[in-house]
Amino acid sequence: MTERVKRLLSWIVGVIVIVGVITAGAAWVGMQALNRMAEGEMEQLMANTRVESQPITESDLADLPTAVQQWLRQAQVIGQYPIQAIRLTQQASLRLSPEQPWVSAQAEQAFRVKDPAFVWKANIKMNPLMAVVGRDKYVNGRGEMLIKILGLLPVVDARGPEMDQGTMLRYLAEMTWFPTAALSSYLTWEHLDDTHAKATMTYGGQSVSGVFAFRENGQVQSFTAQRYKEAQGKFTLENWIVEMVDYKEFNGLIIPHKANVIWDLDSGPYHWFSCELVSVDYIY
Repeated sequence: MTERVKRLLSWIVGVIVIVGVITAGAAWVGMQALNRMAEGEMEQLMANTRVESQPITESDLADLPTAVQQWLRQAQVIGQYPIQAIRLTQQASLRLSPEQPWVSAQAEQAFRVKDPAFVWKANIKMNPLMAVVGRDKYVNGRGEMLIKILGLLPVVDARGPEMDQGTMLRYLAEMTWFPTAALSSYLTWEHLDDTHAKATMTYGGQSVSGVFAFRENGQVQSFTAQRYKEAQGKFTLENWIVEMVDYKEFNGLIIPHKANVIWDLDSGPYHWFSCELVSVDYIY
């Protein structure tokens, strides 16, 4: 190998290293920027949420379906103050299609109850060289989803009526993490049978509904609804199921700390997301 070839190869390797360093630096900056944006949205969502309230009593449950009353009693809401805001962290795993492998994620989420809203952000490790940052948002009755590869390249930037419906249903299902919200004025409950109740949420000019199934001990077993699913730029209404797998006590409330999310499609069930709560903080 001649000196000229050696110098050329050395120059090429140097360029590759420099490009790699620049790309890694840009990715780090992009991911930090999106995380800071989501963090700011969470802080804004949770600001000034403390209000004067009275502890929940048995009489507050009187007009609810029997199964919902039993759920709230076993969740230990009696004597608790109504929750106004929530901040939680999750360990999660997901897959972007039935054929793809599971990947891990760390997520944080904030909720507001009186004017219902949430912000969810996740750092997803697709492989050792590629990370994805995602943010779901439901605020003022409107939903958004933003996903960027390496914090730089947007692969999803979705909003519109279908996102509004989907994020609203997500809020309704995840209410099991802050069960005093079941008494909110924007919710109506309908008795179906001893172990099922239909919840309808009306807010921001839109209504969504889903069915909660309860175990004999009162714990929520699942939530099922028709939710919009996007595929190749088109939305279709599909059966969407959230399974509550296991329960744990956080700050005096017994709530599901493990959950699975499944699309029940014509081609078969697509289990795409699982999470476990790591920490939960309530503002009353």
